[in-house]
Amino acid sequence: MRIPSPLKLTRHAVLLGNMGARVAGLACVFGATLLLARSGGAAVVGVYALLHVLPGLVGTLVSCGLPIASPYFLAGRERSNPRLRTTLAAMAVGGGLAGAALWIAASPFMGPVIFARLPVPLVALAGMCVLTRLIVITAKACSQGDNDLKGSNTVIFMEQCMFLPAYLVMWLAGVRGYGIVVGSLLLADTMTGTLAWARLTRRGFFRPAGRPSPALARQVAHYGLRGQVGGIMSQLNLRLDFILLSAFTGPAVLGVYAVASKFAELIRIFGMALTYVFYPKFANETRSSAFESARRLMPKAAWFSAAGLLPLWVAAGFVIPAFYGPSFDAAVTPTRIILVGLAFDGVAGVVIGFLYGVGRPGLNSCAMAAGLAVTVVLDLLLIPSYEATGAAIASAVSYTVTTATLIWFFWRLRERRSRPAFAARRGGRIATATADEGID
Repeated sequence: MRIPSPLKLTRHAVLLGNMGARVAGLACVFGATLLLARSGGAAVVGVYALLHVLPGLVGTLVSCGLPIASPYFLAGRERSNPRLRTTLAAMAVGGGLAGAALWIAASPFMGPVIFARLPVPLVALAGMCVLTRLIVITAKACSQGDNDLKGSNTVIFMEQCMFLPAYLVMWLAGVRGYGIVVGSLLLADTMTGTLAWARLTRRGFFRPAGRPSPALARQVAHYGLRGQVGGIMSQLNLRLDFILLSAFTGPAVLGVYAVASKFAELIRIFGMALTYVFYPKFANETRSSAFESARRLMPKAAWFSAAGLLPLWVAAGFVIPAFYGPSFDAAVTPTRIILVGLAFDGVAGVVIGFLYGVGRPGLNSCAMAAGLAVTVVLDLLLIPSYEATGAAIASAVSYTVTTATLIWFFWRLRERRSRPAFAARRGGRIATATADEGID
């Protein structure tokens, strides 16, 4: 009998650990949405879904893709630079403050359009979630790039879990309605960010530490800008339907769709874990080695993703109504439609990690742009008439287009790799090829 190598066992253990953290985190989200659905109804669930996503999106945008770029630099050739870590921390705080200020300034306009039932002062207060969210996700990214995947897995779990004790604190303090959602999110992120950065500090993350470097910050921002386009488009791909549903139909329909979307996205756990675990590994290899590793991994990823569809399809029919009540029966059909579009999400996860790891985040952005274009067109066409079901159809088609585009880019890089102009540099490192110029 063939015995797997210790290295392979370690990678499998890390992958399973990341998946376990994501499953546990989603269980906490499930508990939070169930709690909010029972206490406040679908409209409160809809507000929670929006505030769970939009602040992080704004923070990533204003910080020039800091959470996307951090693992690449920490795992790559700049990892020994004593000014890197303080630069990343400074960018997190500065980007978070700037993003919060922009949110607060825009709150009189955002309130009536996106958060129709929230008073403007509460919408403005929610802007502080931009700062707390960016601090948390940057800590998570730094743990990932600094080879502390156990720590990053802990943050993945805690950023979802902490909402429940924070909600209890807010409830005991007498906060109710939409205010308890905003307050709980702020408190949860504050606790998670404090613990995450404390762990990094104990592990010597800032030793040795130099002053933040503006020149290094520009390098991080340059990479992050190329990557953040794809990251933001991915988030928009995932959540643009939330915004449009809220605008066209109101928070009640959004609450139903949020449950469907979250349940269907259970299948994405495997793909997200593949990206998360293998991105730093690919960044520490030559492009040739990374390509072969990704090529071998893709068929297995496709099989596991497809195999996960059937049990979730069946479970949706009785799990959602049983836990959320009859008012959420309408979530079953959208759930199943989205699942079809995510059947091969594991393959997309491998390719995304590969593109980030070899310094080609722009290609990922192009693939996400293709999916986002489909989302925008189909959402506008289908949501007014078919509401949550229309949004689900748009999402399913968008996911399929994105995955197909990513696979096309992957094989296109293989063809370019074989040309004589190809050259690679070791050490974490952006592999370059003159023949590839212009496709990023």
